[in-house]
Amino acid sequence: MSKAQSDPLGLPREAWASRLGLILAMAGNAIGLGNFLRFPTQAARNGGGAFMIPYFVALLLLGIPLMWMEWAIGRYGGSHHGHGSTPGMFQVLARKRWVKYLGVLGLFNPMVVLIYYTYVESWTMAYSFFSATGKYFGITTRQDMGNFLSSFQGFARSPHFPGGIETAYVFMLLTLAINVWILYRGISGGIERLAKIAMPLLFLFAIALAVRVLTLGTPDPARPDWSVASGLGYLWNPDPSRLSDSGVWLAAAGQIFFTLSLGMGSIHCYASYLKRNDDLALTGLTTAATNEFAEVILGGIIAIPVAVAFFGIVETQSIATAGSFDLGFMSMPIIFQKIPLGHFFGTLWFALLFFAGITSSVAMGQPVMAFLQEEFGLTRRKAAMILAVAVFLLIQPVVLYQQFLGEMDFWGGTFALAVFALVEVILFAWVFGMDRAWEEITRGADIRVPRAFYYIIRYVTPLYLILILGFWTVQQAIPKLRMDGVSADARLQVIAARLMLVVIMAGLLLLIGLAWRRRERPGRAP
Repeated sequence: MSKAQSDPLGLPREAWASRLGLILAMAGNAIGLGNFLRFPTQAARNGGGAFMIPYFVALLLLGIPLMWMEWAIGRYGGSHHGHGSTPGMFQVLARKRWVKYLGVLGLFNPMVVLIYYTYVESWTMAYSFFSATGKYFGITTRQDMGNFLSSFQGFARSPHFPGGIETAYVFMLLTLAINVWILYRGISGGIERLAKIAMPLLFLFAIALAVRVLTLGTPDPARPDWSVASGLGYLWNPDPSRLSDSGVWLAAAGQIFFTLSLGMGSIHCYASYLKRNDDLALTGLTTAATNEFAEVILGGIIAIPVAVAFFGIVETQSIATAGSFDLGFMSMPIIFQKIPLGHFFGTLWFALLFFAGITSSVAMGQPVMAFLQEEFGLTRRKAAMILAVAVFLLIQPVVLYQQFLGEMDFWGGTFALAVFALVEVILFAWVFGMDRAWEEITRGADIRVPRAFYYIIRYVTPLYLILILGFWTVQQAIPKLRMDGVSADARLQVIAARLMLVVIMAGLLLLIGLAWRRRERPGRAP
């Protein structure tokens, strides 16, 4: 792939070195911790096989249309106008100066998620080391393993981490440094090279773990219902009565957002480095298919079936209800102690999660990098240093206080994704115009995009998003805003977390205004 056109300041833009690298990088962006932790817990707690029906409906009517749309917006904004971030892309779609401020969510969402995601990602690196060295071996109950995790995070005391949070802090700094170094290396030299190494290793580790799970059979002959087959049945056998539960449909739609990294701004940024007539239809579909294979096939085989084999269905239901962290960092370490070569497979499991995490986190950092480089004329080195300092400062309260992660995950990593998706589909399909939008999606396509998606993108996807936002607002956002169920001691942390989110949003809006003032000075490119 040759270099794209100049950016808004007339500087040459980067480009992907190969189509394979682009596909692997886009797949790495989509394949994250949620594929192997969040998906199995969501499926298990929402009716097993019944969950998959609304899941695939959401994939067809929400996931694939938004995927193609974000690729098209990104390619149009990048190859036509030299923008690698959504403020500039949104302005050229609508031809209105104020619309650039709507694009702030394409910087806010990835920035907020990057802050807490980097910390969680560092846990996976640490636990891979703990597996290899056997640090948690000998801990045999979920409660004690939970205390191990809490003491690692500095929220509890234990002899495993006498220094408190020091170990977690070291792994956090190392993870942040690796992310910044990859981003500093650039699109082809950093992100693409990472994807070409990390993605094959990720699939190799996942397949090895899946084979190990499938060959476990029934570990305890005295309990024939505690088996991998029972676990697969629990996860995949449908419960038709759950299809009338709106919560299952909302959970499925939410999972599609998380698993494809929609509403984040990272797809737009990656696609902006395409050339004008590069295919996005087949490439985008290949990316989605790669992600679905990792999530539905590999993610569905590993964690929940092996939990049923060793804990039984009743205990596994409790694990699924407790959430992804309980599954990944409390239950799985106990299981590795019960199988041959547990040190080895534990190391593979957490290394797999680390590779899934880092290929996603660098994708979150790239939109901010592109914005700083293209709108302020900064070198990649300076942009990387600014991002590093910002994340380092903002990650401190996430490390020190328990409530920050949950607040940031809901507002920046859940609710705001759907808001951003609704804004962009209205801009693309209704303001930019569906005829022009369809031409952009199908330009250079290596496959024939079914005409039905013209109408799905224009009518069905916006309606789907409005319904999701409506239900999320009533069922989750309003109670969350009221701090229902939050203890008096934790309320101050929640308020502080929200103030930090407001500061991040205000800071990004200010930067957008400054960038456009700079770009519109005499002699600057329009």
